Amino acid sequence: MNAFRIAANALLVTVLLSLTAASTQAAPWLAAKAESVGMSSERLGRIAPAMRAYIDEGLVPGTVTAIVRRGKLVHLETHGFRDVANKTPMERDTIFRIASMTKPITSVALMMLWEEGKFQLRDPVAKFLPEFAKVKVSSTADASGVTGKLLDPRRPMQVRDLLTHTAGLANNYRGTGIKHYQRVMKPRADDTLETFIKRLSTLPLNFHPGEAWEYSIATDVVGRLVEVISQQPLDEFMQTRIFDPLGMVDSKFYLDGERATRLAAQYKPGADKKIVLQDPAGVASRFVTGPQRLFRGAGGMVSTIDDYLRFQLMMLGGGVLDDARLLAPTTVSLMLANHTGDLPLWLPGPGMGFGLGYGVVVDRGAAATPLSLGAGYWGGAYCTLSWVDPEKELVAVIMTQVRPYTHLNIRQDFQALVYQSLVD
Repeated sequence: MNAFRIAANALLVTVLLSLTAASTQAAPWLAAKAESVGMSSERLGRIAPAMRAYIDEGLVPGTVTAIVRRGKLVHLETHGFRDVANKTPMERDTIFRIASMTKPITSVALMMLWEEGKFQLRDPVAKFLPEFAKVKVSSTADASGVTGKLLDPRRPMQVRDLLTHTAGLANNYRGTGIKHYQRVMKPRADDTLETFIKRLSTLPLNFHPGEAWEYSIATDVVGRLVEVISQQPLDEFMQTRIFDPLGMVDSKFYLDGERATRLAAQYKPGADKKIVLQDPAGVASRFVTGPQRLFRGAGGMVSTIDDYLRFQLMMLGGGVLDDARLLAPTTVSLMLANHTGDLPLWLPGPGMGFGLGYGVVVDRGAAATPLSLGAGYWGGAYCTLSWVDPEKELVAVIMTQVRPYTHLNIRQDFQALVYQSLVD
């Protein structure tokens, strides 16, 4: 039995029937036996050994997993370490870098303003951000604009394009000008979201708005729209309009004080795929020591499993959690509808569409997913994942801290393990 297995077994903490253990807030749900909501306790028991297997192999430092069905917390487990070198155990109140799981939150922020009549989804982005009025399209998807021709867009970039990743923005994934994009868009110490987005607006688009799907930092532009339309900095809007009402007490862009000590270490795979420290735990992390000026809607946040459950339960509840209503049910259903038609989505893959801030399941067979039709999901670059499944009345979250993680199937395994436990 290797050191990882000994540590994982020794530090296994199961809190299935506790409402307060290791929690920093009152839960909005009641813990219950799985059978009371059509799930199998025996089958849920398969999750722990699957998570420990990844920890034993040294592929992830530790995990926190949670499932809520029909308003009942039926599974919440912690395994392994949030700081391997110091043998600090993973705990329920561990704070994680959630990266792109920031995107659904930022999208909700903008849709709250849509509900107030502040804009329409087909409004031109330039109506609010005039720097995008003269944006061109590169005929060769070259962010530098050196090769090919610079063309006028066939139609203006719309707000909806940003929410669905169909705006055509230059990015770090596709195109012939990736290196130029990386040079221009590397965050600077004095950056604010305003200066960051103004630089982005100087780059030509990879394609005409609405004509393709391409993952990008479009949700950073969504965050800037929130600032301009609300006349409030993004971090303040998030705090006062989303986090405070929902009781998301540990969701921040940067950490200080006691929260900083709960931030997990972040790892990368070494040559043998075993984890190697990349960003330390606690107060030494860049999420604590950073300039705390640039608040990015596409991927800048940290959070806990309880906080993210609260956010997703709000979505599952049709925009309300407890007595806090952020959205109307019709808005939530609009966000979880497919807005990309038959466009191929290279990152989510076959069988997936994209809503307003969420990937959505449109063909279970093509996607080879256990998630129901209409389920909305998204993950983060540090191997976190969460989804909302309205048909099954279910929310699930998995948190760990490894980047990159394409060599791992831990997120897919967790999805399969969740759904095989459903017996009703």
